[in-house]
Amino acid sequence: MRQALSMKAATVHRYGPPETISLGELPPPQPGVGEIRVRVHATTVNRTDTATLRGHPFFARAMTGLLRPKMQILGMDFAGVVDDAGDGVSAFQPGDRVFGISPDLFGAHAEYICLPADGAVAKIPGALRFDQAVIGEGAWYANSTTKRLRQGQRCLIYGASGAIGTAAVQLAKTRGTEVTAVVGQRHMELAKALGADRVLNYETQDFTAIGETFDLVFDAVGKTSWFACRPLLKKGGIFAATDLGPFSSNLILGAWFGLTGSQRVGVPFPEDAPGFIQQLAELVAAGQFRGVFDRSYPFSDIKEAFRYVETGQKTGIVVITMP
Repeated sequence: MRQALSMKAATVHRYGPPETISLGELPPPQPGVGEIRVRVHATTVNRTDTATLRGHPFFARAMTGLLRPKMQILGMDFAGVVDDAGDGVSAFQPGDRVFGISPDLFGAHAEYICLPADGAVAKIPGALRFDQAVIGEGAWYANSTTKRLRQGQRCLIYGASGAIGTAAVQLAKTRGTEVTAVVGQRHMELAKALGADRVLNYETQDFTAIGETFDLVFDAVGKTSWFACRPLLKKGGIFAATDLGPFSSNLILGAWFGLTGSQRVGVPFPEDAPGFIQQLAELVAAGQFRGVFDRSYPFSDIKEAFRYVETGQKTGIVVITMP
């Protein structure tokens, strides 16, 4: 294949709003031993990207950089074609269509990305388009909570219309659980189509007062709290959220219950990205999982994509198509 001399990339050199993103060209990364290089055809902008760009929450800067971002190219999701491979790689060949996530270094908001061949990357199932294969980030976060479920249990998913929530409904169903989804009116049919056994409209009904209990209550948008959802929990039931909650209550309660030997509140920390991406590829191939997509932006409009994700109104995944 022709050796690329430069690549388009969206870079960030300081924390701030989408206006701080710079579009330009950089030398492409070169794969090291055990690494592959992927020519990125599609990526995403998600809540992780927008939070990292803003340096929020502040304590997360211990990992992302105290005064300025360590990762100057954001983007976790990618789908594309293996372009080159370093020594010692046998699982992938140039020309393979692949998808995955880069949870540690990001880097997918560029034309090329390098990552370990044994990392969170898998071959794209069947003829799935690149812009339909950028499904890893939200599903990975959802799995960190839904993996707690066991067959026959009951779960309630609040905010089942975002990237994490739509993935959570599907992953919970693969575990043989009964799923109640809580969404707004315009997303009720979507939740049903994803497999939810029951759908509640939070615009017209107080879902915390339905008089039922669940093994797991999952706040997939970080807008409620353990205190509000406590009536919904069975004895020993778990409340999990994707955000810190009011006054960081989810984080504080999670730490407290952990110290007392109870796991009743959790802020999910996903693990084993490589293993999960392989599992996700199998679920897609078996017809048990599909991405839900909101909007698609060309790479040149990536700042606008960040602005849209920051509104908190997206449905599923926001895609960036690379030139």
